[in-house]
Amino acid sequence: MTATIVLLNGTGSAGKTSTARALQGIAARPMLHASMDAFLEMLPPETFGNPEFYTFETAFIDGKPVTAVQSGPVMDRLMRGLRRAVAAMAADGLDLVVDDVFWGDELAEYRALLAPFDFHAVRLFAPLEVLEQRERDRGDRTLGLARWQHERIPGGPQYDLEIDTSLATPEAAAALIKRTFRL
Repeated sequence: MTATIVLLNGTGSAGKTSTARALQGIAARPMLHASMDAFLEMLPPETFGNPEFYTFETAFIDGKPVTAVQSGPVMDRLMRGLRRAVAAMAADGLDLVVDDVFWGDELAEYRALLAPFDFHAVRLFAPLEVLEQRERDRGDRTLGLARWQHERIPGGPQYDLEIDTSLATPEAAAALIKRTFRL
């Protein structure tokens, strides 16, 4: 049986991790959760702020923080490694739910790497005001990341499904994903 991969993409605080965990709980077959955050946690703590790895730059626009992420060459390799690790696990027959944040052409790379498998790309989104409130409530995110990412993660036909997480709980989003892709 071919591996199934569900990719969840969206801004920080869109509900990717919560939805991934909810999907793990209801999928008919066990799904591993591969997350961008787990790969970021592999980096030594002192790499934050180093341009070889990644930096955050906060500016205030109309009185609101906008925090840009600048990826360096090591970070770019790490994120390519995430995509290739997902493909390697799928090649071994493992089903995965992946949560990632990207704003470039990463989806095309996922599609190319995961073409032999049952691959589904899902965009999770919410209105900016909701994302910023979640960002504040969480307390573990740099304020302004959601605002910067919100403009860089467009929706559209490149996704197999899009879910507004301001209208759906993680459990409801997971149930919709399960039903849509017969998981």
